[in-house]
Amino acid sequence: MFKVFCFFLLFCIPCCVSAVPTDEITHMLARQEAAWNTGDIDTYMQGYWRSEKLRIASGKKFRYGWQETLDAFKKYYSTRALMGKLQLTQVEIKVFNNSAAMVVGRWQLIRAKDKPEGLFTLLLEKIDDRWVITHDHTSE
Repeated sequence: MFKVFCFFLLFCIPCCVSAVPTDEITHMLARQEAAWNTGDIDTYMQGYWRSEKLRIASGKKFRYGWQETLDAFKKYYSTRALMGKLQLTQVEIKVFNNSAAMVVGRWQLIRAKDKPEGLFTLLLEKIDDRWVITHDHTSE
């Protein structure tokens, strides 16, 4: 009986353990950064919750909804020159539980004519088995 129990512990339990949330979130942010840097706003937006309840706070106003956010990004960043190269630094991830986390950090766009930068705070939730940004507060 003891041998069966040890076998179960060694070989069965590790298969049931999911990835570490911070690793999953780090990979999601890296995919977003890579998508931005190739000019692919549609793929970048996959990191956001596809819901009308998505909330973005930036530039002294709130924006609600995934589609409105996508439309605003495509309007404001209509060319690769305007998009520049995105760099996320000083990223810190705080996992609250298996379905909620907060990410804070710095962002910078490196463009030919300027280098805007600022801070961001993201609330992420695990919805339908994937981490997505549900609230984004970005400041310059």
